[in-house]
Amino acid sequence: MSMRSHGLFVGKTRHLARHHKPSRLSVRHVIKSFSVGDRVAIIPKGNQKNIPHPRYRGRIGRVVEKRGSAYVVEVKIMSAKRTLVVPSLHLDKA
Repeated sequence: MSMRSHGLFVGKTRHLARHHKPSRLSVRHVIKSFSVGDRVAIIPKGNQKNIPHPRYRGRIGRVVEKRGSAYVVEVKIMSAKRTLVVPSLHLDKA
């Protein structure tokens, strides 16, 4: 029996790619800053190492706090509230 990874993107990323070239990141994408209470959209891009789960793609949330270089974002899914720790690279102003 072979051991293989069962990670987040194993075997099911072909339909997620929209183009063949990876998105190019500029410095302004990396050094974004948000205030507590800002509304942000979760848009996974660039680095796949610390990317949020695809189920949160395009969701709008509210910044609760800053944690290191990332932000804690509260997202509402139906009636449940989820808190996610998302790097600023994957956030945009909503």
